[in-house]
Amino acid sequence: MYAIEIENLTKKYGELKAVDGLTLNVEKGCVFGFLGPNGAGKTTTILSMLGLIIPDSGNIRILGHDVFREPIKVKERVGYLPENATVYDELTAWRNLEFFANFYDMDRSEKEKRIEELLKMVGLWDVRYRKAKTFSKGMKQRLLLAQALINDPEVLILDEPTSGLDPEGAHLVKSIVKEEAEKGKTVFFSSHILSEVEELSDKVGILVGGRLKALGTLEDIKKQFMELEGYEIKIEAKQALPEFEFDGIIRVERINERKAIIFARDDIREQISDYLSKKDITLINLEIEEPSLEDVFLKTIYKKEG
Repeated sequence: MYAIEIENLTKKYGELKAVDGLTLNVEKGCVFGFLGPNGAGKTTTILSMLGLIIPDSGNIRILGHDVFREPIKVKERVGYLPENATVYDELTAWRNLEFFANFYDMDRSEKEKRIEELLKMVGLWDVRYRKAKTFSKGMKQRLLLAQALINDPEVLILDEPTSGLDPEGAHLVKSIVKEEAEKGKTVFFSSHILSEVEELSDKVGILVGGRLKALGTLEDIKKQFMELEGYEIKIEAKQALPEFEFDGIIRVERINERKAIIFARDDIREQISDYLSKKDITLINLEIEEPSLEDVFLKTIYKKEG
């Protein structure tokens, strides 16, 4: 079953199409990384998922509920951390969470237990009675994450959750995302930090100009990239390398007489190995250079747009 179902979502601002016919399904229990350059339509998509923006067309269902027809049922089961959220500065950490807990059907003991659990989780228990205005940006972000978790949501939607955090704060946020995923929660998060997306995501969607340009596991997307750009195969031999003359090779870059990089249309390592073996050349190394998500993002996505 899908936790999130987006069908043909379109939202225009004047002549600008912020989201253009987006269709996207996210499985239950998946950590989904939502990538795209500034202005790609990520935040518009997220706000539409929460019913905070009414699209021009399209349907969105979360956990089987129509976002626009059943908004309360959706909000009861979803937690949300906006990119530029703020806390109530004049309230303590405890009172901030208590305020949001009052929106949900929890009795007093359940509410207090949940607040204590969350403040300990985000490392703010010892400062629970301090006013939020005394907190650093990182502490406020951790408090906001606790706020997003107050109703123990089945779906957690995070818009740039580690933006502006120091390494320690970012590590804590990522650890919490992993813990929630281990509990079977669905996590949908946008981020500009590509290494973070690689570390956390089960699947990735890349949005450019309001349209989905790539979707799948990182392995799927990297494979698509290699098929488009060519496989990069590194070779090192004990003897001087011969000329490579067979189908599938796009070009050869020679580093020295014993080392080269072959760009090919397919993974032709087996053919290369057989070819060199017949010429009595001993291989030291023969490997495919795996592209990083940054390679995919910069070379494929931006090049398509440019």
